[in-house]
Amino acid sequence: MSIRKVVLFAILFFLFMPVHADPVNINTAGAEALSSSLLGVGDSKARAIIAYREQHGPFRAVNQLLNVKGIGVRTLDKNRANITIGDSVQKRILANSGEPKNSLK
Repeated sequence: MSIRKVVLFAILFFLFMPVHADPVNINTAGAEALSSSLLGVGDSKARAIIAYREQHGPFRAVNQLLNVKGIGVRTLDKNRANITIGDSVQKRILANSGEPKNSLK
C-alpha cells in the first residue's frame, strides 16, 4: 500500500468515525438537546418525544421510544448507546419491582 493510500484511508476513517457524545436523558432533555444529540431526530420528532413523556410520564425503558410517532427501530438502534433514562427513574423501577433489596441466598 502506498503512503498516499494510507493517508487517504486515515483521513476518511476519522471523517466518518462516529462521534461519541455524552448520553442524552430522554426524560429531561429539551427539544434542542434531543435533536442535536440523536441521529435522525429533528425538531418535530424531538417535540413528539417530549409530548409523549408529558402525556405518559417518564420513559421507563429506552425501547419505549418506539411508541413515539416517527421513531422506528432503525432510529432507535442508531442512537441506543447515546440514550439514557436517568438514574433516578431506573432506581425507582428497581425499588418498585417487588424484589427484596437484600435477599439472602
